Amino acid sequence: MRVLLLEDTRDVAEAIVASLARRGAAVDHAGTLAQARDALAVQDYDVAILDINLPDGSGTELLRDMRGRRDATPVLMLTARFEVEDRIAALDIGADDYLVKPFDLRELEARVRALARRATPDRGGEITFGDLAFDPAGRTLTAAGRPVALTRRELSLFEVLIANRGRVMSKERIFERMFPFDEEEVGLTAIEIYVARVRRKIEGSRVSIRTLRGLGYQLVADA
Repeated sequence: MRVLLLEDTRDVAEAIVASLARRGAAVDHAGTLAQARDALAVQDYDVAILDINLPDGSGTELLRDMRGRRDATPVLMLTARFEVEDRIAALDIGADDYLVKPFDLRELEARVRALARRATPDRGGEITFGDLAFDPAGRTLTAAGRPVALTRRELSLFEVLIANRGRVMSKERIFERMFPFDEEEVGLTAIEIYVARVRRKIEGSRVSIRTLRGLGYQLVADA
């Protein structure tokens, strides 16, 4: 999952980035409206988290711009304002949710997961495919009831594949869902390594990762 965070308070931003990264999200942090606009110009996101009060304007300005160009990215607004009118105004502009500061990071994580699921068919909790069962909230995977131990990056890769099961995902597309801008030096070969690891760990199940040369990878289940 790729997330844009627009937050100018450094300690708050660092806490959010660390929290979401631990759950496998690739988070691009922008401290100003200008930086956020630059990020949106070159990257699409599963969720955007926008603070309202910023040094060069308001997060609602960016939200209005996004909706004006029909960018349907789910948006969670962060606000220190308790007034109902402010929250209603953000929702009317096109925000999908809001969270009032201070907040519990666990609640932020849950709301981000919920927003990301809205754009997929997986509106419920556990995702089953073949004999695999994946719990996005608990970030656990089982194969025919047997726990499969995956590292944070392996879980991140599997989350991309299970969300797009049956579809061919290019190496580049997988990479951008797994790594933020500040980790792009990792390189595309990392995807090959993680695919090999996950493929090995789900071996013996009725699900496999198919490699289509020159196209990418596909998560498939035996009939």
